[in-house]
Amino acid sequence: MDSTTTKLRVGVIGLGSMGMGVALNLVQHGHSVFGAELREAARAELQAAGGQAVVQASALPGELQALVVFVVNAAQVDSVLFGAEGCLDRLVPGGVVLCCTTVAPEYARSLDARLAERQLRLLDAPVSGGAGAARGGTMTVMASGSAAAFEQAQPVLDAVAGKVWRLGDAAGIGSTIKMVNQLLAGVHIAVAAEAMALGIRAGADPQTLFEVISSSAGSSWMWQNRMPHVLAGDDTPLSAVNIFVKDLGIVLDQARALTFPLPMAASAHQLFLAAAAAGHGGRDDSFVIRFWENLAGISLPAKPAGE
Repeated sequence: MDSTTTKLRVGVIGLGSMGMGVALNLVQHGHSVFGAELREAARAELQAAGGQAVVQASALPGELQALVVFVVNAAQVDSVLFGAEGCLDRLVPGGVVLCCTTVAPEYARSLDARLAERQLRLLDAPVSGGAGAARGGTMTVMASGSAAAFEQAQPVLDAVAGKVWRLGDAAGIGSTIKMVNQLLAGVHIAVAAEAMALGIRAGADPQTLFEVISSSAGSSWMWQNRMPHVLAGDDTPLSAVNIFVKDLGIVLDQARALTFPLPMAASAHQLFLAAAAAGHGGRDDSFVIRFWENLAGISLPAKPAGE
């Protein structure tokens, strides 16, 4: 398959901050793109760009050659593929499902077997890079699956990824690597919020603190990416607190199965849980800092009036 010229009929389930970027890049690369999304505004954005959109996965058209799944968790993956509103019958025999949702490795392995029973292929393909990379077509994809799955998915990967890691021929390897990434990402976000909260409590100017740390050894990608959301007072979710409640939960479940202690991940998970319990689960994940705001009574930067 010449992936530079092959144009596919592709379904994208979930037009959120990541799925929308993927769908738009697929349109820009000349593929026929059909999105499934509950939110009317997201459907309208894809349609304005030249794609088509429906509300439910079951309403996707037939003869799809690839299906990209960007939903919240394994239960939702099951629902959109196998449930009453599922869409597996919209794929041609030999079609490929790219599961980009963060799921447990054993779920990815079971999904591979279930799809094989229907003559379909799975690429275990979790991603990293955030909404900006999704829009820019520069995501990192941590992929594993059969050679046939990679070949069928290659035109999609070429359109949406800056780096594709081919991690092996078995489903579950990609999800294992993503699990480790999420351990680091969750801990880094939590500790960045903790550091910013401490600085504010101690009297440091938040903007100055951000700039100094960003050019110092204590900086991290998450510090530089997430703390601007706090400084802007903008808790619009690009990635929500609840995502890390779920993802760090996967990490801790796997660690328990391996009898492997994860004290840092466990602490970070508790902080995200605390923020969610206080009503901030749907907010941007940087607003795990609300835990310290509530605990210590600090004042966070406010969003400018009128924005």
